[in-house]
Amino acid sequence: MSAETKSKRLELVRGLGPWASAAIVVGTMIGTGIFLKPAEMAREGRFVSIVFAAWIVGAILSMFGALSFAELGAAIPEAGGEYAYLRRGFGPQWGFMFGWMHSIVGRPSSMSSIAAGIARFASFLIPAVAAPIFTLHMPAFAGLKPYDFVFTWAQPVAVLWLVIMTIVNYLGVRLGGAVQVVLTLVKILSVLVVIGVAFFSGAGSAHPADPVWPSALNGGILTAFLAALAAALWAYDGWEDLNLVGSEVENPQKNFPRALLGGVALVAAIYLLFSAACLRVLPFDAVANSSHIASDVVERVAGHGAAYWMTLAMVISAIGSLNSSVLSGARVPYAMARDGLFFKIADGIHPKFLTPSRALIFQGILAGLMALTGTFEELTNLFIFAGWIFYGLAVVALFRLRKTEPEMSRPYRCWGYPWVPGIFVAGALALTLSILVQRPGTSLLGMLLIAAGVPFYRRSNRSVSAAKDLRGA
Repeated sequence: MSAETKSKRLELVRGLGPWASAAIVVGTMIGTGIFLKPAEMAREGRFVSIVFAAWIVGAILSMFGALSFAELGAAIPEAGGEYAYLRRGFGPQWGFMFGWMHSIVGRPSSMSSIAAGIARFASFLIPAVAAPIFTLHMPAFAGLKPYDFVFTWAQPVAVLWLVIMTIVNYLGVRLGGAVQVVLTLVKILSVLVVIGVAFFSGAGSAHPADPVWPSALNGGILTAFLAALAAALWAYDGWEDLNLVGSEVENPQKNFPRALLGGVALVAAIYLLFSAACLRVLPFDAVANSSHIASDVVERVAGHGAAYWMTLAMVISAIGSLNSSVLSGARVPYAMARDGLFFKIADGIHPKFLTPSRALIFQGILAGLMALTGTFEELTNLFIFAGWIFYGLAVVALFRLRKTEPEMSRPYRCWGYPWVPGIFVAGALALTLSILVQRPGTSLLGMLLIAAGVPFYRRSNRSVSAAKDLRGA
């Protein structure tokens, strides 16, 4: 028997206990978003009340999603998360479309945007990171405006971190889980430091010029709110990552609900306090124009030296988010390749480390290419548009499975069913339509990349069917 055949018979191990499971949820959510998105939310929302409304609604949507995914994860604790839920709820083609989106668009753009955030933090510590290497001028084409693409040292720095974290997770899920616990503790501490500095230093003051309430509610205010909400949901994103490693979670019937619900609640409280802390120290316009909001807050209160150490903690925080994103993301292309529905290069378990080693390398290469070509904001919007389409569809699968498989073992049932999952689906639909209207270029790219999977699925499905017929003969 060949080594290749043996490796395909290996299985992933349940090496993620309750602390590692919770660390994946909290550690993925608290990453670059909380340190970079408050400025974008202020620019897009234009009013203090709109910013806080976006944080609160984002927390509610994330909690409702976590409640729904807790039922799915406890009932179907398999690698691939939404891939397994959609395949079981609607058929293999729907599972494939999620897996294709996740593997080609969603996770690589998520990983590359986190790595781009690390590079942005690094530019505060080492300004040369932001120095341009060359500029590529893109002329007007097919109605598009001319565009200058500036290639800086930040892109190679982002790729370097993608390589490092891929290697860490290549060497074992227990190592990746242990690293995640440590880095999560560091990032929670760094956020709490900013909150403490802002509220207990006595440096905060009133900012009477801050725009608090809009003078009237109209379509422009709704558009501003939805744009701020999209930014907030990037900061909240990550609560669903635990589901992707469902086959590696110990005691999934208990650990899924506890980690998801407890993690989202903790992060929501931290985010609201963090946003209040930033607005207490800095005027609203300063928040909107900040590139390093946490560092600017600490620098205003305690000086540049303190801001330097704060930024270093933010880098560690972002590394933790990248670690969990790499760890969980590779399980989807692995699961699809195992089922014969994806590139064979992503198939197989490493015989020594028992990790989906090839899938890790595959997603790392795609993320590296994206990191070389995109900016943080562009990459996050691409991910949110593509990802939330399938978050909503996965919860629709929950409704369908309740009807088609009423006898399925469900150790945890979604609280507030059917209203809680229904509201989540409605919110996901509104969000994706808003991004489609406001950022048609990014949305079109996402739809084209997703649609590119259709012919590949048809060819892969024919190959799998032919293999089954051959075995049957």
